Amino acid sequence: MNEEIKKQTKQWASDLILAIFAGLIVAVAYFFFQNSNGFAPGGVGGLATMTYHLIGMKFPWWILMLIFNMPIFILVSVYVNRRLGLILIVYMLAQTLGTAFFEFIGLTPYCKECNGEDFEIVFACIATGVISGIGFSLMLRRFGASGGTYAISALIKKKKPETNVAYVAFILDASVVFIAFFVYGMKVTPVICTLLNLFIANVVVDNILSGLRNGYKFEIVTNTPEELSKELLEQLGHGVTEIRVLGMYSHTEKYMLVCIVRKRQIGAMMKIIQKYPGSFASFAKVNEVFGRFKQ
Repeated sequence: MNEEIKKQTKQWASDLILAIFAGLIVAVAYFFFQNSNGFAPGGVGGLATMTYHLIGMKFPWWILMLIFNMPIFILVSVYVNRRLGLILIVYMLAQTLGTAFFEFIGLTPYCKECNGEDFEIVFACIATGVISGIGFSLMLRRFGASGGTYAISALIKKKKPETNVAYVAFILDASVVFIAFFVYGMKVTPVICTLLNLFIANVVVDNILSGLRNGYKFEIVTNTPEELSKELLEQLGHGVTEIRVLGMYSHTEKYMLVCIVRKRQIGAMMKIIQKYPGSFASFAKVNEVFGRFKQ
């Protein structure tokens, strides 16, 4: 029993540290690059940011973020998953209090007023998307949720399991982009900035979630399976699977070698295959690779 308690305590501590770390990463993106530049993130955070702009930035942004997000996270902890709800609460506290701390110690954000002619708003959009995307992906990879949008999706899914939650996230993000046009004085630039920020953040999340464990699967039809597979094993360090196949054009028995490699090894793979003129190969991207895929 004591071992089980220690294991659970260790897991909780690990989860909380990760949630705090992810929240602080997002806080860096919001404080230094977003809040002072007149564009919004997606989802619930975007609604809080636009409210902050509408009231003339007289009310602390971090308090608005808590007001908009905390009720949703509390509902998640009550009706969906208590552990997930508590983790999201810690994550949001780290995110909002982090921005308040940066402001308190007098750090300077990247904005027109602070940087003058050296300022480019597109850089702020890119930085916000990249940095916040890293924080989102840490939360999604570990907990499957990264903020108010995902929490709302979880609540809807709990109530109506048949609902496609992807549409929920899309509607929330699309509504933020639409509202941003009116909130920021019917100007196109804030809308483009919001779209660019959303796009980059999603690209970063997709690449981190899938890119760390993806590969490329080669299927090689050859008459010299032993020689080719030996060279692949020695040069690339990945396993090779041999399958007997029948060539329907010639009606002769051939061999197919299946091998999964990293992106950086594609060139080396092609050079090896070219040494065997009677071989034919095709390859495709594999999003997830499990097991002993070391190289």
